[in-house]
Amino acid sequence: MDIIVKKFEELDVNELYEIMQARAEVFVVEQECAYQDLDGVDKEAYHVYLRENGELVAYLRVLDKGKRLDEVSVGRVISLKRGLGLGKRLMRAGLQVAKEKFGATIVKVGAQVQAKGFYESVGFRQVSGEYDEDGIPHIYMIYEENSGAGTR
Repeated sequence: MDIIVKKFEELDVNELYEIMQARAEVFVVEQECAYQDLDGVDKEAYHVYLRENGELVAYLRVLDKGKRLDEVSVGRVISLKRGLGLGKRLMRAGLQVAKEKFGATIVKVGAQVQAKGFYESVGFRQVSGEYDEDGIPHIYMIYEENSGAGTR
């Protein structure tokens, strides 16, 4: 299993296509949510993904503070093979990227409510009430360095 971290301009056209295809598969088709995935900030993100036997199996992006949220943030988190611990492995890699590339000690996510348990399992805690984003209930959650997070 390979963990790959690239800025937008480092992605080749095939990698970008595979990422966009996976995001559409999960967020648009599986979750039946028509929304504007190409939101203008991918060009400023670090794209972190797991590849197994040459196949993209999990993905997220990391953004500096002020690009989407007030803190360094992770988003577009997907795992195409569920129940194998890939999401946790990916999230730990994403948190490391946030720390190394942006000096983050706090990382924020706008999480789908149904994924709250997953985010808690890697050290995030809820910091807001529910809000609607594209017809799906979300909450803000943060991860704080040195809070014992990620040790579960």
